[in-house]
Amino acid sequence: MSEDLKGKVALITGANKGIGYEIARQLGSKGATVLVASRDIGRGEEAANKLRLSEIDARTIQLDVIDQKTIDSAREQIESEFGKLDILVNNAGILSDGDRLPPSQVDIETLRHTYETNVFGVFAVTKALLPLLNKSKVGRIVNLSSGLGSLTQNSDPNYEFADFKLLAYNSSKTAVNAITVLLAAELKDTPIKINAVDPGFTATDINQYQGYRTVEQGAIAAVRLATLPDDGFSGGFFDENGVVPW
Repeated sequence: MSEDLKGKVALITGANKGIGYEIARQLGSKGATVLVASRDIGRGEEAANKLRLSEIDARTIQLDVIDQKTIDSAREQIESEFGKLDILVNNAGILSDGDRLPPSQVDIETLRHTYETNVFGVFAVTKALLPLLNKSKVGRIVNLSSGLGSLTQNSDPNYEFADFKLLAYNSSKTAVNAITVLLAAELKDTPIKINAVDPGFTATDINQYQGYRTVEQGAIAAVRLATLPDDGFSGGFFDENGVVPW
């Protein structure tokens, strides 16, 4: 896919703030029409207005990844207005306060709640929008994962974030990685490429802005994967420095 994204349509979930907003900004600055997907239409419109001040073609779309009606409505809106989708970035995700306990003490409802957004939401949105991505000559799907979802890194006592054993969040991102691999295998004979990305420890509200990376840095790898060339990889897990171990 060319760096010039004019004529391309990109949807980013949870794009009204944080890394999602920055991914939308960077894709929009390359010429893409960006669909700012947000649970709250008002916040989505505020974000889109900010992007439009930078001469980015930004549109607002209401989409709650755990509400199938909004997913279906978003699909219908995109099909009606554009007839296709070129880029899908599954960015929306949560980390529950109840997940900060030792794994054996995490409440089952915390696990369910986290998976509802981080796993089932990713799959529901992807499943609904695949027919539109199939209408693109350069379909790209980027799933926001985390280094905390790496089983290899979680098993390493010397891993930088070895103390962050968040049962629901970490395992939900491991599941996202698995979904990525399995869909990539299914889509291997199509132009669609799907990959998972680790944005690194980025300062966002999910970690009370404790991350040491900026959102600009956190968006780099996702934007790179969203604009892969035709011979780019599919079914991988990457950060901006290269491959992240499973």
